[in-house]
Amino acid sequence: MSPLQTLLEAGLIGAVFHLILAPIAAVHALISKRDSRAAFGWIGLCFLLPVAGPLIYLVLGINRIQRRAHRLELPGLGFGYERGRGRRPVAGVEAGLEPEIARLSRIGSQLTGHRLLGGNAIQALENGDQAYPAMIEAIDSAKRSVFLISYIFDTDRAGRAVIDALAAARRRGVDVRVIVDGVGQWYSWPHAPRLLRRLGVPAARFLPPRLLPPRISINLRTHHKILAVDACIAFTGGMNIGDQHVLGDGASGHKAADLHFCLKGPVASQLEEEFLRSWEFVSGRADPAPPALARPAGSTFGRVLNDGPDEDLDAITQLLGAMIAEARESILIMTPYFLPPRELIGALQAASLRGVEIKLVLPENNNLPYVHWATRNMLWEVLYQGVEVFYQRPPFSHAKLMVVDDTWALIGSANWDPRSLRLNFELQVEIFDRLFATAMATRIRTAAAAGRAITLAEVDGRSLPVRVRDSLCWLFSPYL
Repeated sequence: MSPLQTLLEAGLIGAVFHLILAPIAAVHALISKRDSRAAFGWIGLCFLLPVAGPLIYLVLGINRIQRRAHRLELPGLGFGYERGRGRRPVAGVEAGLEPEIARLSRIGSQLTGHRLLGGNAIQALENGDQAYPAMIEAIDSAKRSVFLISYIFDTDRAGRAVIDALAAARRRGVDVRVIVDGVGQWYSWPHAPRLLRRLGVPAARFLPPRLLPPRISINLRTHHKILAVDACIAFTGGMNIGDQHVLGDGASGHKAADLHFCLKGPVASQLEEEFLRSWEFVSGRADPAPPALARPAGSTFGRVLNDGPDEDLDAITQLLGAMIAEARESILIMTPYFLPPRELIGALQAASLRGVEIKLVLPENNNLPYVHWATRNMLWEVLYQGVEVFYQRPPFSHAKLMVVDDTWALIGSANWDPRSLRLNFELQVEIFDRLFATAMATRIRTAAAAGRAITLAEVDGRSLPVRVRDSLCWLFSPYL
């Protein structure tokens, strides 16, 4: 058989496969996608890119995640729903709150099965310089359990210090378990789960890609950052584990500034429960921790809310939209990535038209330039309606923070972009504490004042090549 005949036969086989696969993938996208633009894009890709289009959709476009609908009962928490059986609002706590806080707290009550719990204390930790020593100190003091989950867990100097503390706790007889995202583990070598298992620490990977048996859910990552110790103290926020967040006296190179938070009190039990849900998912076993009663540690009210491409889809988007609608005086946002869906852009525009002060603080130098360019393409939509936008001076800020009316604060792992709001498993914590909210509002306003204000004239004055570049990146924003 001549090379030409071989090529023709290969082309014919490919065409047959495409004629079979493309309609199947396109129909799946048509009936399963909730956003018409996403459905249209995937359908076009399936038909216009022979063979590769349907395969790309198979790898990146299908949500295969269905978390097990087991309900974990921890003492004193009284959760109000089971996964897979729908949400059932929780109630009762709001009656004891002051009216303004009670008004804002009702929204989260409809979106999460966690009760709003009082008796907590919260502390903001600057960068890894403050966060990692505090985390290691908590691990060293553990008597019952240490549960840690992170998207990235580097095995550099900072990561090794945490690994050593976890191994030492395990040797003391503490129940230590670790989850690292299956894609995030590849940011460093050797991988943290491998080192931990060598030291006798149970460590699992969240949906690691593999060929045999095939697992191709590359897009569906856990972005959670939780360290829960003895169900009494917990750490969460947006910070991964690694040297890049240790700034020391300098902030050059790839360093990233960030905020993490230490929570003491009953809400730590909610963070532990979310870890245990993930542990059951990755291990296939329901291994609850020994009963523990979280002790009151302060006067802050808090509640955990999670989101993901399963039963919790769109919970964070709904929370953000509802809180923007409820704002009466101010909305302050700090985020590294800002590519929100249309409903959140519309909510911000409407709030600005109502006279609400809105400040949006973004990093001037982004670690993902294409996300920065895509954001530049759509900033005019919020600037046009009076939203104030500021670029924060280097180093790159990875902090995620939102404050409404100096009363309600939202901390956690989620960014304002499609990956966080549609694809990742994310975890947020609502904080109802005027003193803390005011401190976080001051932090955002200070960063805005020290940064550079972005004007509509600057965005409109971009050169044609820059506008084309930014527009092309924005076009692919649902997949960034």
